[in-house]
Amino acid sequence: MRLSLLALFLIGNLAHASEPLTIDVHRDANCGCCTAWISHLQDNGFTVNDHVEQDMSAVKRRLGVPARLASCHTGVIDGKFVEGHVPAADILKLRERADLVGAAVPGMPVGSPGMEYGDRVDAYQVIGLDRDRQDQVLSDYPAPQR
Repeated sequence: MRLSLLALFLIGNLAHASEPLTIDVHRDANCGCCTAWISHLQDNGFTVNDHVEQDMSAVKRRLGVPARLASCHTGVIDGKFVEGHVPAADILKLRERADLVGAAVPGMPVGSPGMEYGDRVDAYQVIGLDRDRQDQVLSDYPAPQR
């Protein structure tokens, strides 16, 4: 009996681990980089619920995105905000951090996911926001040496 229960537990956990992650993305209808970021997420195994919004400022306020971290689109996963061109790998980092309420790539740095422009890549950071509203660097993406 114990062996059967253990087998069911393991199979259940494996099935759960293979389920795609779902993220809600709120964006303006006229934004091309937002749809490119959505493609990046889908290419990395995320299921995306795409919400076209009339007032992105109201969405950001409702989700608690500070103006200093703002970008063009806002995602929500596990109740946490994902602001701007955050790479899929950093969204996974955010999910592992109970101390963070969100993550952001402020502005629209060239070379971040959805902002590809030839071989140009600007340096940028992924900033995590903790429960005390303090910034923490989750990842640092330097510009390549030329």
